[in-house]
Formats: sequence, C-alpha cells, structure tokens
Amino acid sequence: MSFELIPAIDLLGGACVRLSQGRYDDAVVYERDPARVAARFAEHAIGRIHVVDLDGARAGRPENGAVVRRIVERAGRIPVQLGGGIRSIADVEQALATGVDRVVLGTVALRDPELVRDAARRFPGRIVVGVDARDGRVAVEGWLELSELSALEVSRRFEDAGVSAIVYTDIARDGMLEGPNLEATAVLAEALEIPVILSGGIGSVDDLVRAAAYADRGIAGAIVGRALYTGAVEIGAALQRLGSRACC
Repeated sequence: MSFELIPAIDLLGGACVRLSQGRYDDAVVYERDPARVAARFAEHAIGRIHVVDLDGARAGRPENGAVVRRIVERAGRIPVQLGGGIRSIADVEQALATGVDRVVLGTVALRDPELVRDAARRFPGRIVVGVDARDGRVAVEGWLELSELSALEVSRRFEDAGVSAIVYTDIARDGMLEGPNLEATAVLAEALEIPVILSGGIGSVDDLVRAAAYADRGIAGAIVGRALYTGAVEIGAALQRLGSRACC
C-alpha cells in the first residue's frame, strides 16, 4: 500500500509557525512568508500540502484567507488541504474558493456531525475530518477544550458519510519530535474503512519509515511539521528512503 508524506504549514498572524502540544503561547516563527514555504515544498514529488489556520481555529472562523490564496498559488500543481476555524457550509465554500483541494473539519465534526455529512454530499472527495485527541479524549476549539468522546467514537460517525480521510493527531506528540503514536493510530485505522492520516510526533526520517510500515494496517500517510523546519527531515531524502511506498 502507498503512503503519503504531507508537509504542514501552520499559520498564526500571517506567519508560518509551529506550536508544541497545541500551546499558542509556545509558537516559534519559522518563516514570515508562508507562500515561499509552499513553493519550496512543491519542488518535491509530494501529493499535497496540509495548511492549518491557527488563528481561525482559536477564533472559530477563518482568519487567513488571503495568505491561503498565496499558498495555493505558489504550490502550483500540488493540492492544498486546509483546516482551522471552518464551522459552516459557507466557511467550506469560502475555503474552496481560495483554491484549496480539500477542507479539514475538526470542531464541527464533534459539534455538528450532520453538517459534515452535508458538506461531504455537496463536495464529494473534498472533505476530511480532523480528530485531535489528548489522553484519549477528542479536543476541539483549537485544542483549547476537551470533550468526553474518544477518537474512535467521533470517527465512526462518518464511516458512511463519504469523507476522504481522517487526520488523527495525538496532541501530546505534536511538535515534540519524539516519535508518533503509531500503535494508537493503527488501532484507529484498523477499526475504520476511511483512510487515516497520522499527525504529530514525526521527528526523523526513521519515524516516517516506521510509519510507512503501518500502511497495511490503514495508516495512509503522515503530516510532517516541525521536523521539516528544524532540518531533522529533508523531503527529498525522506522520499528516497520511503522508496516505492511513497505516494505521488
């Protein structure tokens, strides 16, 4: 089975940043021009770029539309998927109007699952569900609130909804470069028919290779953030190590 390496761009105040464990007060700015980052990523044979509007996630409404448009333009042929603050069908339409290929719905997947189903019907193949968990419980509102539901309980709501993928983030691993929670992600993936994309914890090319070995258990790819900005992972070298497993 194939496996996607998906570079991430997180937006805060119009800049490209990384958080640790979702803490907004621990943001590190890596690039003031996120579109330039997208252009660098697009030089490689990747399948997509993952963008998160952190301002939007915290505010509950999209906040970085103009920046996203520039990212899409500079990404060129590489599709972009966008999450963060998208809470309504109008928000989905607005996001797609910026040129993104797929929209990631997180908080609203917990608050209003029927809206996600409606979006998946209206925009086939263009809706992804983001499931972010801390200590086994799903977090919402930019990871600032914890629910009582598990990642599997939330994900199973969308088995027959036509969503393209689940992006599963272990918040405790996010931005820590200490390795992903592969077993928990694989258990979730095996329980679902929907492809599951791993997010959080990738700190080396070896982590990516280990994650790709779980492709036959349903892990369809991994989102890589901080490790790309620190130099711990270089996309070209990672794709070479992944070899025939690498998608796109």
